[in-house]
Amino acid sequence: MRRRSLILAAVPAGLVTLAGCGDDKSDTSKASDSASPSAGATSAAPPPKIVDGPLPAITAGVKFGQKPTVAKGSGEPSDQLAVKTVIAGSGKTVAENDYIQAHCLGQIWDSGKVLLNSYDSKKMQFTRLAKGGNLEGWTYALTGKKTGSRVLFSVPPAWGFGKEGNTQAGITGTDTLVFVFDIQNTFNSTASAKGKDVPQNEAGMPKVGTNTDGKAPSIEIPKSKAPAKLVSNYVIEGDGAVLAADDTVLVQYKGVVWDTGKEFDSTYRSKALTSFSLQQVVPGWAQGLTGKKVGSRVVIVIPPSLGYGDNPPSGSGIEKDSTMVFSVDVIAKA
Repeated sequence: MRRRSLILAAVPAGLVTLAGCGDDKSDTSKASDSASPSAGATSAAPPPKIVDGPLPAITAGVKFGQKPTVAKGSGEPSDQLAVKTVIAGSGKTVAENDYIQAHCLGQIWDSGKVLLNSYDSKKMQFTRLAKGGNLEGWTYALTGKKTGSRVLFSVPPAWGFGKEGNTQAGITGTDTLVFVFDIQNTFNSTASAKGKDVPQNEAGMPKVGTNTDGKAPSIEIPKSKAPAKLVSNYVIEGDGAVLAADDTVLVQYKGVVWDTGKEFDSTYRSKALTSFSLQQVVPGWAQGLTGKKVGSRVVIVIPPSLGYGDNPPSGSGIEKDSTMVFSVDVIAKA
């Protein structure tokens, strides 16, 4: 199971029913616009065979990026993974453990009931393609495809939600699921900020390394007292879109405690980017990143009042009333 990021505020258990794509009208999207398909219990199923069909037809919205209409499945679905590249892209090749940025639609084979739909919200979603959990079929179906591709595929229970199904989403243990993914981009664990270095001349503030080789930047904490208010400064200023308060972001980050300089959380250490809505995280993160540009590296100093205060996560290594310092690379937004 993927380690839960320490930056996330509490999310009610059970709200995340399907990984990665959500309908804005559902509770799913309120809880998480992005989660790894590995977020469930480990699957014991062997790798599936990739077969050509059968697959239902896309009857409308046939262009890349258009909301597709998919017919109900006809007859019995395959008990393996049926995969068809409907539109072949020519961009970067998707690798296992990458985060992809994509539009997606999902429905039940027999009924055609739509379970996932990112097209209506006009916001693409981030999904990590990892083996070993619910919806593992996504990883097998999409690894090796290129950005710019539209992929239609079916996932039987063995590589979906297993014999238990997903009651909250209305999926039984015998349901085969059908998905359409329009893959816009893909990012691996070495993704870094891209932009112009910004002078770090402010007295009494941490200094952050400017390397962009995918390795963790250094964070030098001054011996002065931590600031009482939130600080958020560019280390590297990108030229991408500006983040809004309700955006979902894909980031690379490292966090240390001001008083000790001790690292307590890092995507570099876990060798996996992470994605979340700015409405899910501790207030200091949300406020510190809102208004910043995609492609940037930002240093955020979070006082206890905007972090964890006197109630830090158990086992985190963060003491009560600690000031936290983060280096954050904003890789993309949705």
